[in-house]
Amino acid sequence: MAAPVQNIISARNVDLTFQTADGPIHALKGVDLAIGKGEFVSFIGPSGCGKTTFLRCIAALETPTGGTLTVNGMSPDEARRARAYGYVFQAAGLYPWRTIGGNIRLPLEIMGYDKAEQADRVARVLELVDLAGFEKKYPWQLSGGMQQRASIARALAFDADILLMDEPFGALDEIVRDHLNEQLLALWARTEKTIGFVTHSIPEAVYLSTKIVVMSPRPGRITDIIESPLPKERPLDIRDTPEFIAVAHRVREGLRAGHQDA
Repeated sequence: MAAPVQNIISARNVDLTFQTADGPIHALKGVDLAIGKGEFVSFIGPSGCGKTTFLRCIAALETPTGGTLTVNGMSPDEARRARAYGYVFQAAGLYPWRTIGGNIRLPLEIMGYDKAEQADRVARVLELVDLAGFEKKYPWQLSGGMQQRASIARALAFDADILLMDEPFGALDEIVRDHLNEQLLALWARTEKTIGFVTHSIPEAVYLSTKIVVMSPRPGRITDIIESPLPKERPLDIRDTPEFIAVAHRVREGLRAGHQDA
């Protein structure tokens, strides 16, 4: 018998309401979700549906106002202090006055790693994201896609088990995005990280994920959780297969249903 999957992230009836001058904003309502070790989970839904808000709750950047949320069996704040995750934002957020290596080293410097360990880790993650040889370049010398890969390398530098990614490829053109999707799947296969990934793209969500979480307009609720039937090895042309198209159709139907119920 296969061993049960260990839940790394567990949400039960999670609510989040922001108090504003114009009244309360219900960002999340009754979110129930379990993310197992090594899963690649994408969150998809219309703008304002709470995808990024939920990711920020996992990262202890926002605090739920109801329900329970655990990360590695701890509160999100405890998990943050334990350096349980790396976070990749929509923009690469690289400091222009630091080299690519210097940007990647920054969290390691803050955490107090010695210089030899910093150098070893920087070299390792640059190799992982196919940027070996670019350590001494500055962000402005790299394309947008390369900058985002450097941002991923920075999030991987301290080797956290969880990688949280907030629409990291949304601003890139389709050709670059396809290439980075392929690279991200290869990176996930090599590192076996647990990944939470926010996207607005149905093909991207279906191509990357072992599980797709479909969310409704505000208040953000989960309308469908789709376990992908696709194999782990996924060439880009898998997007032309009946299996891929069927999953994409279910995602689209879930988005449509969420709008109707809102």
